[in-house]
Amino acid sequence: MTDDARAVAQRMYEAFNARDLAAAKTIFSANFVSHPLSAVGVDSVMKAWSGLQAVFPGIQVVVEDMVVDGDKVAVRTSLHGVLVGADVDDQPLPSMMEIFRVQDGRIAELWGISTLNRSAGRA
Repeated sequence: MTDDARAVAQRMYEAFNARDLAAAKTIFSANFVSHPLSAVGVDSVMKAWSGLQAVFPGIQVVVEDMVVDGDKVAVRTSLHGVLVGADVDDQPLPSMMEIFRVQDGRIAELWGISTLNRSAGRA
């Protein structure tokens, strides 16, 4: 299970970075639950991804650390392409910490927090 859980988490970040929204249907379970967004289903993932990518067209998620334990995957990422303004070099990169539960080879649940200021892309 550990290798499968790691692989599906890696596929998820690759699909996000490639702007492959359709891949979400093969990565997330039909009854996927996003606890931070209080959302259910693959369509909620596709909507969240497209919204984030619209606000931050250059966004790329870089995996910094990944720890797998059975059906759970904990991932720390940095978010590139989201900072705007004159002081970009002085700003720390936003980051995310996410925990996934994998079931039957797909992400079934997600918990997470982010330091991203979503309004920053509107400058």
